This record gives sequence, structure tokens and C-alpha cells, in this order.
Amino acid sequence: MAARVFVWLGGALFVASLAGCAWTYGETFGRGLPSGGWPPLAIDAGLITIFAVHHSVFARETMKARMTRLVPAALLRSSYVWIASALLIFACATWRPIGGEIYRAQGVLALALAGVQLAGLWLTATSTGRLDPLELAGIHPPRESEGLQVSGPFRWIRHPLYLGWVLMVFGAAHMTGDRLAFAVTTTLYLVVAIPLEERSLRRAFGEAYAGYMRQVRWRLIPFIY
Repeated sequence: MAARVFVWLGGALFVASLAGCAWTYGETFGRGLPSGGWPPLAIDAGLITIFAVHHSVFARETMKARMTRLVPAALLRSSYVWIASALLIFACATWRPIGGEIYRAQGVLALALAGVQLAGLWLTATSTGRLDPLELAGIHPPRESEGLQVSGPFRWIRHPLYLGWVLMVFGAAHMTGDRLAFAVTTTLYLVVAIPLEERSLRRAFGEAYAGYMRQVRWRLIPFIY
């Protein structure tokens, strides 16, 4: 019973962290503030780096094996989600305002950018639906028997969930310094993390993933990367 409460509370924290991140990006980062210069940018980049290091390092198989000495295997994924969600909330809550305005689109351009963000939202939702949302939230344990997911948006690029994120964070019609810094730092993290993630996927799925990589050439952005 206690284990089930732990994983469901972790799932709730996961949802709360995503909602808080969306609110921070939409409201806090959208405020018109004077430019704060480089010091806030350095601090905020550090906050994202802390989140990114945990998100990548603790997802590797070697670290998971070490963590099982401290955490029951059945709660490993949930413990990872608890920490990652808490770090995302911490990064958003302690973000130092950078300020400044890059651009403010109007008219047709604003509508086009809204379309970009909606496309990113659709891509994220569709890609998540092809996976197991409850597994992502740490409620269901990983089920390797389900095999490699290669349908839907995964037929076009290998990491459509990440492309959806990039479209959402870069598609703002009102681009402030905070929104741009958040978009750039999180996207840089994805670019660095994808090869590490694919290394783990190749170990997990073997030739099946190697064949998928040959079939679907692009990792994140078609014809670019």
C-alpha cells in the first residue's frame, strides 16, 4: 500500500511540475522586465544544468544498477520521477529574471507562431500517446516486452517528443529574454542528451534499434539533425 501511495504521489508531482513549468513559461517568462544582464543568465543556465545532469545521468543503466542498492527495483522509476520533478519545480521557482524583449510578433506572424506551438503540443501529445504516460510518470514500471515504438510520429523522426518541446518553447509570439534563454538551454540539453539516450536504446533493443536508426535517419529535426 505504501509503495502504491509513493508512486501515485510521484505521478502527481510529475504532472504538477509540468503544469508549473508551463505556467512559468507562459506567465513569469512573459513579463516585460528590463534586461538583467549576464549574471541571471549564468544562474539560470546552472539551474537547467542541474536538472539536465540528473535527468541524463540517472537514466543510464549503470546508475540504475547502483541505485537498486538503495531503492527497491519496483520503486526505481518512481524515485527518478520524484527527483526530476522536484528539480524542475526548483528550477522554475528560483529562476532569476533575465528581462529584455527579443521581439513581439503581430498579426499573421503571431498566428503563424501560435500554429507552431500548437503543432508542438500536438506532436508531444501524440508521441506520448504512443508510449505509456503512466510509465513516464513513474506509476507503471518499464515494460520491455512491449518492444520498440516505431509508429506514429516515430516514423518521421526518432525523438518526436523532443521536437514537440522545441516547437513549443521557440514558437512564442512574444519572445522575451527569459523565454529565449529557457528555449536555448533546454534545447541544448536535448541535443547533448539524445546520443546518450540512443546508446542506451541500442543496448536495450540491439539490432532492432540499429535498424530503426537506418530507417529513420533524423534524430530531432528532419533534414538537419
